[in-house]
Amino acid sequence: MPSPLTSLELSQLQITELVPHRQPMVLIDALVSHSPDSLSTETRISKDSAYFDEQLQGVPNYVGIEYMAQSIAALAGIEARLRGDTVRVGFLLGSRKLSFATRAYRLGQSYSTRVTRLYQEDSGLAVFDCEIYHGETRVAAAQVNVFQPQDTQAFVQEAQAEQQAPSCQ
Repeated sequence: MPSPLTSLELSQLQITELVPHRQPMVLIDALVSHSPDSLSTETRISKDSAYFDEQLQGVPNYVGIEYMAQSIAALAGIEARLRGDTVRVGFLLGSRKLSFATRAYRLGQSYSTRVTRLYQEDSGLAVFDCEIYHGETRVAAAQVNVFQPQDTQAFVQEAQAEQQAPSCQ
């Protein structure tokens, strides 16, 4: 297994090279620390942040699940690069034990998202423990289930064929 990336190495990576999103839908701002099966990212809230709500003066708390998902995607992207592989699309399947201790991620504040892989199957199914912190205070947590197929195009085509097939009743 390749060595974890250092803070300097992380700072030189472009997030858009690691996650299958483009601006303005890239919601994480920085890669902070990496270790096997784990990544910490940072999100800074500004008026230009996706989903910014003037009334809340921040981003609604439910967007935190996407901060978690994009942090997981960034970890998968780092691991793919370390293997010399291509970055692949993954799918958020669901979450368990989702909790929020804040109504919004506040304007002018930074939040740290920490994701740790708990389990992964060869099929691409994985479970991550995810937490979002404001300073030392945990403001969100969940166990997130994801799936990253080996061949995304084949997976999507198979799913579409299943939807179009006549059902037996």
